[in-house]
Amino acid sequence: MDQLNEIKIIDFKTESGEIIPSINLTYQLFGKPIGKAPIILINHALTGNSNLTGKNGWWKDVVGNGKAINSKKLSIISFNIPGNGFCSNNFYTPNKFHLGDIANLFLQALEKLNIKKLHAITGGSIGGCLTWEIAAKKPDIAKFIIPVASDWKARDWMIANTYLQDRILNNSRYPVQDARIHAMTFYRSPESFSKRFDRTFNESKGIYNVESWLDHHGNKLNERFNLESYKMMNQLLRSTDITRGGEDFIKIASKINSEIHLICVDSDLFFLPDDDKKTYNLLSKSKKDVFYHEINSIHGHDAFLIETKQISNIFTKIFKRKK
Repeated sequence: MDQLNEIKIIDFKTESGEIIPSINLTYQLFGKPIGKAPIILINHALTGNSNLTGKNGWWKDVVGNGKAINSKKLSIISFNIPGNGFCSNNFYTPNKFHLGDIANLFLQALEKLNIKKLHAITGGSIGGCLTWEIAAKKPDIAKFIIPVASDWKARDWMIANTYLQDRILNNSRYPVQDARIHAMTFYRSPESFSKRFDRTFNESKGIYNVESWLDHHGNKLNERFNLESYKMMNQLLRSTDITRGGEDFIKIASKINSEIHLICVDSDLFFLPDDDKKTYNLLSKSKKDVFYHEINSIHGHDAFLIETKQISNIFTKIFKRKK
């Protein structure tokens, strides 16, 4: 793991007007030093963190030396969302922040690092939602905006699932395990489950193999993820909305002075591909440089972590584009 760095943000003002006296924002840098190469900001997913590549990196097959996001040629930065539990016990009550506040926080951190322009911003799931939020707040920040398996707003399906997650996190005897078990059912797909387990039974445990697999993921997350972190990240996810200030989506998004590349998963049951298609069809009427890409997979939402060859090919094609 590359060195964990820290920036102290003083008197951070949320969009609701609350002043947070001090926030220790941590981040990691990969590849070339800042100022020596184009810079890519990668935003982590709900239970993720800044550790992108290397032995335990969550996107190590996409980011790294010679990979699609090539650390040999690029400067790559990833911040930890405060409260994600990766490196700090400074948790914040969920109702203090929405995802737009995190976007403002990251933009302040970039200013402190004297980073005025990014080559690209990307991320999957909530990391893609955050990509939208950053671009909406600073339309000239990057050449490429690449939200993956995400959306610019939380639809009713998202709100319903995060509501159920919140109920589990606040009422279950085993909150992290049970919330994770529930989440895995919409992070994957029925076809993915059928292909992997085919109703097979684990005789030694007396349960179906799909149940054993879900228990494993619940226990595994509980070993590394804090309850308060889960609550915080769940609240941020449901708060996604670049139009929360009342301005029309097209008016906001058409101001983004970047190529926008929407990457979706055709079997995603969490961020539905039809929503990205609607965004593409709507936005492409008023903005030329909007593009739609689709990952073909049976694995549902988590395909952005699983189908690394497909997503690498998409990134490679995007970065080779010439205006």
